[in-house]
Amino acid sequence: MPIFDITIPNSIAKVLRLPKNNVRRQQIRVLKKLLRKAQFTEFGQQFGFDSILLSKHPGKKFQELVPTYDYDRIYKEWWHKTLEGHVDVCWPGKIKYYALSSGTSGAASKYIPITNDLLKGNKNAMIKQLFSLRHYEGIPFSSLGRGWLTLGGSTDLQKGEGYYAGDLSGITAKKSPFWFQPFYKPGKKIAKQRDWNRKLEEIVAKAPEWDISFVIGVPAWIQLCIEQIIERYKLNNIHDIWPNLTFFVHGGVSFEPYKKGFEKLLGKPLTYIETYLASEGFLAYQDKQFTKGMRLVTNEHIYFEFVPFDEKNFTPDCEMVPNPEVLMIHEVEENKDYAILISTAAGAWRYLIGDTVRFVDKENCEIIITGRTKHFLSLVGEHLSVDNMNKAIQLVGEELNVSIPEFTVAGVPHGNFFAHHWYVACNDAVDAEQLRKAIDEKLKELNDDYAVERNSALKEVFLDVLTEQQFLDFMAAKGKVGGQHKFPRVLKGQMLEDWQRFLKGTLIK
Repeated sequence: MPIFDITIPNSIAKVLRLPKNNVRRQQIRVLKKLLRKAQFTEFGQQFGFDSILLSKHPGKKFQELVPTYDYDRIYKEWWHKTLEGHVDVCWPGKIKYYALSSGTSGAASKYIPITNDLLKGNKNAMIKQLFSLRHYEGIPFSSLGRGWLTLGGSTDLQKGEGYYAGDLSGITAKKSPFWFQPFYKPGKKIAKQRDWNRKLEEIVAKAPEWDISFVIGVPAWIQLCIEQIIERYKLNNIHDIWPNLTFFVHGGVSFEPYKKGFEKLLGKPLTYIETYLASEGFLAYQDKQFTKGMRLVTNEHIYFEFVPFDEKNFTPDCEMVPNPEVLMIHEVEENKDYAILISTAAGAWRYLIGDTVRFVDKENCEIIITGRTKHFLSLVGEHLSVDNMNKAIQLVGEELNVSIPEFTVAGVPHGNFFAHHWYVACNDAVDAEQLRKAIDEKLKELNDDYAVERNSALKEVFLDVLTEQQFLDFMAAKGKVGGQHKFPRVLKGQMLEDWQRFLKGTLIK
């Protein structure tokens, strides 16, 4: 039996501002709210937040007076002060929490400020997503009152001089309201565990005691957890132990490469719900059952701007130029790739988050994530996106009836020209040459630029078939084990060198 049945008061949509509204007005209200809150901070005083608030066109005035930032620049100029104990720097008060994030390519941890205002906005967005499930067909809403298994970071945060730091999922779980604790699994004790392998062992041991309806996390680690439960208790599938498992809330990476292998672990279909929750905030969520995209959170705690992801605004190394073309949300077009700038209730201002998105439904502000700014392959103008790669892997997996849960690609020299080198994880019997040719052909169909360059400077495609365990072992060697870490889809620079050494057995941990 569920712990409780959820009913929705008629006024809840109004309270949560769920009805559709003019998105331009929504975003201007959010911008003004952020500016008013931060106008007396050091940042607000330096960049004239008071004059922006008085402007007839605050969005354009904001672009005129406030520069764009990536992490390195905003940390060097502003955020480092908050770690040193300064108050009222980019957001009012003292920053007591930081989300540690190294992304998928960097080695050093980034310290992303987390405030109560940001967490409140994230919580409101989560509640909105929860209530959107009332529109889903064939799903008993009472199932929401059962257990929610979240595979996230440790709630045992690192103690700094006047602050705590850790994974955003760990900070969120640590500060979750008391009424949620009966539903939250794996519970406070296991959630504090920093050793990821030990945490998985303890979850597997407790699994028979729980009635789980939700699993939440990065696909690779959720799949690993379920596989271990099935193996431990000699089950046919996960529904033998969790018959009420109904939802899988995922994010961080595309689910398509994992879907075929994941569904082998199920006794009945799940409802998949995609989210876009970054260390910097809750940006978007899937609010309809069969929609392709996620709806941006436009009326809460984040102000969005969009930079066309093209040669005009980004260098060949995918670095944003100093004064890029920047569009407000009502100026974007469907089916074009944009890098996102966000301003948040934690003192991120015109901040390049590093993801690229595409609007699939502008009217409803629905987007899909197409990749990372640093994870596009364009050695010779092939403009290959992670979205292209994910789609090709999905189609080839279906065509050859194999599961490819992980992959990565590197651009490499080839004589006087270039090549792509694919590394794919596949535990099924598969012919590597057949797989190489199939992926190459699918990419030619999906991407005209790629097709052109395959007859020009992109002379060859190489492919190695590895095991999924090798990918996991590399992540462990890099200290990137756990629910918040994802394997990079494109390898460059030091990460590529480390990967090549790892495969040769010469990487020193």
